[in-house]
Amino acid sequence: MPAETSPLPAFLGVERSVSGKRWQPRLSDERAALALAQQLEISEILARILAARGIAADDAERFLNPALRDALPDPSQLRDMDKAAACMAEAILAGEKIAVFGDYDVDGATSGALILRFLEAVGSQGSYYIPDRIREGYGPNAPALLSLAEQGASLVVTVDCGISAFEALETAAEAGLSVIVVDHHIAEARLPAATAIVNPNRLDDDSGFGQLAAVGVTFLLLVALNRALRQAGHYGDACPEPDLLGLLDLVALGTICDVVPLTGLNRALTVQGLKVMAARSNLGLTALADSAGISEVPTAYHAGYILGPRVNAGGRVGESSLGIRLLTTDDADAAHAIAEHLGELNKERQAIEADVLEAAIRQVEERGETPAPIIIAAGAGWHAGVVGIVASRLKERFSSPAIVIAVDKGIGKASCRSIPGVDIGAAITAARQADLLLNGGGHAMAAGFSVAEEKLPELGLFLIERLAPAVAAARQSASLGIDGAITVEGATLELIEELNQVGPFGSGNSEPRMVVSGARIVRANVVGKGHVRCILAGATGKRLTAIAFRAAGEELAVHGDDDVAHPDLRALLRRAAWRRPPHAVEVIDVETEGAVLATAQPEPEPRPEPAPSNVGSQRLRARERRAA
Repeated sequence: MPAETSPLPAFLGVERSVSGKRWQPRLSDERAALALAQQLEISEILARILAARGIAADDAERFLNPALRDALPDPSQLRDMDKAAACMAEAILAGEKIAVFGDYDVDGATSGALILRFLEAVGSQGSYYIPDRIREGYGPNAPALLSLAEQGASLVVTVDCGISAFEALETAAEAGLSVIVVDHHIAEARLPAATAIVNPNRLDDDSGFGQLAAVGVTFLLLVALNRALRQAGHYGDACPEPDLLGLLDLVALGTICDVVPLTGLNRALTVQGLKVMAARSNLGLTALADSAGISEVPTAYHAGYILGPRVNAGGRVGESSLGIRLLTTDDADAAHAIAEHLGELNKERQAIEADVLEAAIRQVEERGETPAPIIIAAGAGWHAGVVGIVASRLKERFSSPAIVIAVDKGIGKASCRSIPGVDIGAAITAARQADLLLNGGGHAMAAGFSVAEEKLPELGLFLIERLAPAVAAARQSASLGIDGAITVEGATLELIEELNQVGPFGSGNSEPRMVVSGARIVRANVVGKGHVRCILAGATGKRLTAIAFRAAGEELAVHGDDDVAHPDLRALLRRAAWRRPPHAVEVIDVETEGAVLATAQPEPEPRPEPAPSNVGSQRLRARERRAA
């Protein structure tokens, strides 16, 4: 896909929007789009979107209808994959007990559930251990590993963790416990002591699958393991071969929620996985969807913004094992009970998050250092389970990499979120190597670490010095990619259906952004938890509901009442999945001279859900329906 900062004329001449961004056309070659439209007999807008993503005519069918058989590689391409599969197959054939050590988040829970469901299908004993993030921290720890051995496990498979657990895995090895690491986090040159380490982000792995989430790596491991068991003659009438494709709903959920690029193999896994999810065969996922009120065919939005936060809520503010328990149960009553409990925990998480966010914003603003190369907020008593979400909010608000640290008994547990062009994971790894951290690591866009409280000032200076040039360069080139322009009248169900052909949307495959020009705001109201909702009117009088999430009280918010009308509004919109299309769109940026509605492009991480409706909001919706 062409870079959003390529030297093309600004879309509609917008060099600097209200949010300070350049509107950058994603399509660099108009002729390529025209050729696609003619060759494939598709609409011009769909052709523009495909061409902007670098999709040629020969590849269009595979992109629009990705088949797993075409995208699935030979798992043996990954370093240590055959060794890991052979070790697991040997344990299964010998009747040994295998334990899964995972992370509480969605990627970890789905990865662990994959293995456990596979083990059950092949008649093997499996157990799991999910550490408490608050008490035990992230990743394997020696006491937990040794306890699994005492409970009879001869082999432990770590999923979505383990690549930096040097001391814990050394202790396990000394105790004679075999450990297979299945991870995707960036590895150092030095690797921990383990029987096998399957991680496409090992420095010595040249498979080219570094964009996989841990659940994607785990699925490839199961493909290799299934092959090994088949070759060993394990399958027959008494033990039929498992249906791996039936597990793709878990793969899709974990892949979407881990915000990895939805391209290539990830795209194929997600497209097929959402189809499996729609079949509602996993009782846990079904109960979670029912509890959340999802009645339509699930999409990437439902997975990332509704289902995912509920799974995460268990580890953030409740019990770390709730997610994997939900995804592995075959008891409908138990699934329903866990799903309802996770829903309540998610509400609790939202309240805690709001309190920590308020305190963090106040701390940053009192220092008067914005815009800063990096935002660092730390507080004693802050809940460690919400620091990642709060970091995302701070990043959105201040357009800077953000780190939020919960301090308890002299130890800070932190989560980091970055902006495009700034590798926060590499910076955290460098800080750990400089002996500034107790542990830490991550990706370019997200990371985490633990730090001694007395090291915080030195750590801050280290990160500012390391990241300031990259942040300055990123801000200089800040832009929003635009796919095309429509009028209010052009926002139709047919258009939405066309755009959805390019989905699922997420990292690496951004949701199409359309400019709605020639519109005016005829009504604006604050709804929910600081969201601004308005009615857009086109030249013919047709109206369209729009919303800017978390914009109330911000510089970019709409100021007005029912009688306000802002003419000549040129708003950058994207479809809002929180309401059925095409009744609503999301305003993410605006170019106009007046005070208008705008918000930054949302972080691809679950945002707080709108507050439950009350009588006032019901009346508001009734007025809107009458106006429309």
